[in-house]
Amino acid sequence: MKFVDEATIQVVAGKGGDGCLSFLREKYRPRGGPDGGDGGDGGNVYLVADGGLNTLADFRYVRLYRARNGQGGAGRDRFGKRGADLTLRTPPGTVVTDARTAELIGDVAADGERLLVARGGRGGLGNARFKSAANRTPRKTTPGRRGDERQLKLELKVLADVGLLGLPNAGKSTLLSRLSRAHPKIADYPFTTLHPQLGVVEVGGASGFVLADIPGLIPGAAEGAGLGSRFLKHLARNRILLHLVDIAPLAGQRLAQSVRDIEQELRAYDPELLRKERWLVLNKIDLIAERQAAALGRDLARQVGGGAPVHLISAATGKGCDELVNGLMSRLAQLARKAADEPTAERV
Repeated sequence: MKFVDEATIQVVAGKGGDGCLSFLREKYRPRGGPDGGDGGDGGNVYLVADGGLNTLADFRYVRLYRARNGQGGAGRDRFGKRGADLTLRTPPGTVVTDARTAELIGDVAADGERLLVARGGRGGLGNARFKSAANRTPRKTTPGRRGDERQLKLELKVLADVGLLGLPNAGKSTLLSRLSRAHPKIADYPFTTLHPQLGVVEVGGASGFVLADIPGLIPGAAEGAGLGSRFLKHLARNRILLHLVDIAPLAGQRLAQSVRDIEQELRAYDPELLRKERWLVLNKIDLIAERQAAALGRDLARQVGGGAPVHLISAATGKGCDELVNGLMSRLAQLARKAADEPTAERV
């Protein structure tokens, strides 16, 4: 299925049913009085996160969604039936905004989470509601109200514990396939990853964590160069970012400068991304001498590390990957305990 992470749809909640104008007419009760019932409320429109979905592709072709209208009231004080709600299923991590006003409506982050996006109209009142001592035969009713009608922008931000970023061909897809059962496309040319890939890293009997790979970034990505500008948003919900750096780059390319290039793109797109916890991971150490790799790692940590962990690995051979995974598991457990101690903390 094609990966789609943005969609614009129109939702229309149900209209409330009209109130009924009726008078009771029975044998022996020729003046039974008003008995018109109220109309039923219109149906609401909800979004619900479905863990079995990972794309907004279902919204590419159908753009208009309507909930059912409420039924009108009837005589003998019968109320109209409420309109059925409409539930639209989206991937976890979907952010919903009003396309016309840019107002943030909410998001559905966890599997099963439910969000009301359009409220149904109230049902109208039947004439039985207006009976009084002064007016025994009211002919007043009210119509049902229209439901909300909104144009929504749906934006998927991939939910993952750890996100991979870096220049093209840094080895992100190779690392994803090494650590998980995901099978991303791997080739020796740039931009083999065309959309975010997810994999579950299993660690012994532990629950593990979700690892996400986004397309490689190049200078100018925040302004639209390459593919990164479209997918940078997927890093927003990651707890830890792994910045993969090719330790054996092309001639003339300096490691520190390649790290600063990515930092600049994060800063230009959203400064909050730069404030996220970020680990430097030097990949492809199998291509150079071990002593040289260690020296490069120390130099890079001194120049741009900022105190963040620096790991030396080879995604191709697996060297150093176990230590990286164990470190991530330990850190994610710490973050989980911290979140549990701060129940009001903002959701990542």
